[in-house]
Amino acid sequence: MKEDALKIISDSIEAVKPEACVKRALRDFSHEGNIFVLAIGKAAWRMAYAAQKSLKGKITQGIVITKYQHSAGPIKNFEVYEAGHPISDENTVLATKKALEMTEKLTKNDLLLFLVSGGGSALFELPAPGVSLTELMAVNNSLIRSGADIVEINTVRKHISSVKGGRFAKLISPAKIFSLVLSDVVGDRLDSIASGPAYPDSSTSQEASEILKKYRIDLSENALQAVQKETPKVLDNVSSQIIGNVKLLCESAAKSAKKLGYTPKILSWSVGCEASQIADMLCCIARDSDLSDFSFKKPYALILGGEPVVNVTGNGLGGRNQELVLRAAIKIKGLENTVVSSVGSDGTDGPTDAAGGLADGNSFNEMVNCGIDPAAYLKNNDSYHALEKSGLLVKTGPTGTNVNDLIILLHR
Repeated sequence: MKEDALKIISDSIEAVKPEACVKRALRDFSHEGNIFVLAIGKAAWRMAYAAQKSLKGKITQGIVITKYQHSAGPIKNFEVYEAGHPISDENTVLATKKALEMTEKLTKNDLLLFLVSGGGSALFELPAPGVSLTELMAVNNSLIRSGADIVEINTVRKHISSVKGGRFAKLISPAKIFSLVLSDVVGDRLDSIASGPAYPDSSTSQEASEILKKYRIDLSENALQAVQKETPKVLDNVSSQIIGNVKLLCESAAKSAKKLGYTPKILSWSVGCEASQIADMLCCIARDSDLSDFSFKKPYALILGGEPVVNVTGNGLGGRNQELVLRAAIKIKGLENTVVSSVGSDGTDGPTDAAGGLADGNSFNEMVNCGIDPAAYLKNNDSYHALEKSGLLVKTGPTGTNVNDLIILLHR
């Protein structure tokens, strides 16, 4: 069953690879003037490469900004930059300034093809005037560790940035922007994906202030002043298209599971609650599977997508998917014919080299036999080392895409 879970994961990620998504989107694309390209996010390199192939030499100039170790070499007419994720760094600012140098010369006859994927919030960044990179990094880190969801995090990010929340589109007007977006945000909110650099912003300064207060995050006087400056609410030079998302990821997982003999059921593609809550729910379902009036016919595959959160209180290493799986391993201890898996579609869960993990009813004892106390590791948010030592990590390497997380319960 573990092999089945890995097969479903592989098939579903393949379906949301940037190459296929970009190729479909550009099939009937045309523009008479110059075409410039800016690609940001974890999938930026693959999206840019696909655009270059699809447009067959029509790109005047392009820039890629992606995460470290997520590029795969040079692309004709492109400059490729790697920078920090999930926290922006000096290379982020350097690459963003290079992108602004390229786009500041655009005219009303030029088009910017803007290729956006998850991770763009950290990778495309220039702090607002008066806000230092050090403070911006500290605020982002505090938000990530606080348990704030991605919409809350991006609401604050937009209000201390010079390029987020529609401000980038405003900067390069009157040039037109056509955005192709791989969505990593539950509900596909275009003003939240990569913090919406080229989309009218629906969030407000008041909302950003309330989020900072909610999570008890203090700002300098300069940053507080930046938060009070509203983002653009109307833009007349942008058009956008979602080309891949978690819905497609889940639907592809269901198709794969069905081919393997499971009865698939997509429970949701918009989960955003605590990882521990999702693990507990799935484990309760698995334990109730032998009830006479149970809702799902065995063997079944229950599928969820979205972006769980973790309120980090320990000092261990891990990510939300690994945390979910470690919690599940404790809860399904001794349960036969059950596998829980959870992975990030980008192949990197949190600040680790793992996509996530998978566990069955024997995993708890396997960890104990390796000298691991699962409950203690979970309390310290050290899911990575607990799963690594017991061989329960899922490592795909960078997949080149990013459309949220995939969570699967298999039961026979």
